[in-house]
Amino acid sequence: MKSKNVIITVITTLVFLSCATNPFTGKQTMALVPNSQLFPTAFQQYDQFLSENKVIKGTADAEMVKRVGQKIAVAAERWLNANGHVGYLNDYKWEYNLVDDKAVNAWCMPGGKIVVYTGILPITKGEAGLAAVLGHEVSHALANHGQQRMSASMLQQIGAVGLNVALQDNKNLGLFNQAYGIGSQVGVMLPFSRSHETEADTIGLTLMAIAGYNPEEAVELWKRMSAQGGQAPPELLSTHPSNESRIANLKALVPKAKEEARKFGVTSFKQN
Repeated sequence: MKSKNVIITVITTLVFLSCATNPFTGKQTMALVPNSQLFPTAFQQYDQFLSENKVIKGTADAEMVKRVGQKIAVAAERWLNANGHVGYLNDYKWEYNLVDDKAVNAWCMPGGKIVVYTGILPITKGEAGLAAVLGHEVSHALANHGQQRMSASMLQQIGAVGLNVALQDNKNLGLFNQAYGIGSQVGVMLPFSRSHETEADTIGLTLMAIAGYNPEEAVELWKRMSAQGGQAPPELLSTHPSNESRIANLKALVPKAKEEARKFGVTSFKQN
């Protein structure tokens, strides 16, 4: 019992001392790995990825990725400055690259390193659709979702080790490890990821609207994504909301995104 109490105290102290405030939501979030350590690692991995893949330069599509990415980054800085977070992006090193890959994918690493795969462009169908994708992916980085997931993973590992010690029951140890792995993934880690996806959708809509793109295009984008077909896992066992849930949520958020954009003098929105 004493060991268990010590472990719980250590974990509680770690969480308490390693919290950051999400500027977009005002929520306290876990930050066991500071950006001063996370960003350099992300930048290194980004450079390695680019060296191992075919980066497309100088084409109309490559220029579009850069142009839209820059507008989203400017929108983020405008929002942050207006809401009392001047300097929040000082350590960001924005970079936007188009990579020749058939995968329907795009991502933004912590610190602002962006990759768009050519495979997603037939679905984005222009700047506004791409802005919806990049607004979403950039929002993951801005809200420190990578940092939070790493922190959660660390606590998950600490919890597994700590409770093994606390149990001190070799007979049930294997059963506990199996239950912990399944229970923590479905009960904690996956819902945590789904909440990040919804949060990034919300922030991303605002960013694309401030950047001058019609947030309604995010709804149309996900309709096209859904039309791609494929056997999606049940929402409970997925790190993303179901397409139906996401589309309904985006529709409900569009008016608020447009209202937020008007605060920055944006009253007309690019459709494509």
